[in-house]
Amino acid sequence: MGILDFLKVKNDYDNYAISLDIGTEFVKALIFKVEDKKAKILGVGRQRQRLADIQGGVVSDIYGVISNCETALDQAATQSKILPDQVVIGIAGELVKGMTTTVRYVRPDGNARITVEELKEIVAKVQKKAFEQTRKILAWETGHREIDVRLVNAAVEDVKIDGYRVTNPLGFQGKEIEIGVFNVFAPVVHLGALQTIAESLDLDLLSIVAEPFAVARSIDRSTDFSAIFIDVGGGTTDIAVVSKGGLAGTKMFAIGGRTFTKRIAGVLNEPFLEAEQDKLNYSQSKLSGEKKELIQRAVESDTEVWFSGVELTLSEFKNIELLPSRVYLCGGGSNLLEIKKIMENAKWNKKLPFAKRPIIGFLEPKNLAAVEDGTKELKDASDVTPMALANLAIDLVGEEKVVDGMLNKMITTIKN
Repeated sequence: MGILDFLKVKNDYDNYAISLDIGTEFVKALIFKVEDKKAKILGVGRQRQRLADIQGGVVSDIYGVISNCETALDQAATQSKILPDQVVIGIAGELVKGMTTTVRYVRPDGNARITVEELKEIVAKVQKKAFEQTRKILAWETGHREIDVRLVNAAVEDVKIDGYRVTNPLGFQGKEIEIGVFNVFAPVVHLGALQTIAESLDLDLLSIVAEPFAVARSIDRSTDFSAIFIDVGGGTTDIAVVSKGGLAGTKMFAIGGRTFTKRIAGVLNEPFLEAEQDKLNYSQSKLSGEKKELIQRAVESDTEVWFSGVELTLSEFKNIELLPSRVYLCGGGSNLLEIKKIMENAKWNKKLPFAKRPIIGFLEPKNLAAVEDGTKELKDASDVTPMALANLAIDLVGEEKVVDGMLNKMITTIKN
């Protein structure tokens, strides 16, 4: 093989990557190739976690999770016949905070054209304000005065000049600039665990991505698009709100599918894994008789508690005048029959600012237009999150070096 042929193979290999969703119940690994701004899934791997490996969406046994990741990656690599060295890892948990921070800046000379240097200064002010807000929230929630947090994801969601929305402010004139930047912060201890996992797997970590952020950005959005995304995982429920095309914020609470499984295990007096299988059979309408009735009664009360968590979490989105009336469910926990049922029949809290009664639907793999499933195995709501991570990785895969400064990434986003 000549040197040119080698370079062709190397460059093609750089277009492959791994999406790693380290969930509470399962590690899910997808191997994909980026072509023509799409991610084609070539291999799928899944491995169940032990109860002690993940707690509340947070890694509690690093080496147990590493072992599970190795098994899932081996399955995906066997199917795809390739093992890339680039990976995007999802992060979730109650202490992962996402919010849109808006700063209004009055320019000293409204006739001067807006420059990159001026934008950097404005966005830096946004980041400082968001960082301080996040530390205050986490300090209040945890009871610790000092929480060391780091920026996980950032995206410019809204830019206005003198009240007019623009997509690229460079070169415009105007007196007042208003920029809204969505930021996700997470405690250093959680990020460090994921970095350790990537290093132990000998993988090049392209990015750590907040999962609700990835899900909310997984479908094409117009400037008028508004929706609520609810990802019911094993240990947590993640909620993202998109308003008028912009991501308003993400929040999470610690009730997921594992809560329902534990209730079923207690009622039926059976081991956790057996209760999990009964829950799946119940969700697929495969049970009948007394066992079905017992499970139905067991999960109904917990579903009401879960729904109260949804309402309480939505009430915390203070920066939205009207909540979107379209709700998309995803995640393995959303398959439980009572989840969709209680949301469709609920008497929503009148204090929640809905313009009309919410319409409930599912976000399915087929809704992710930029992700193509070459394996034909990704059909369930639980498959959406790892596919959303692959979708978000499309712009990262193949680059020789990931842009170091998150600020530079945001400025590049505005310019392009």
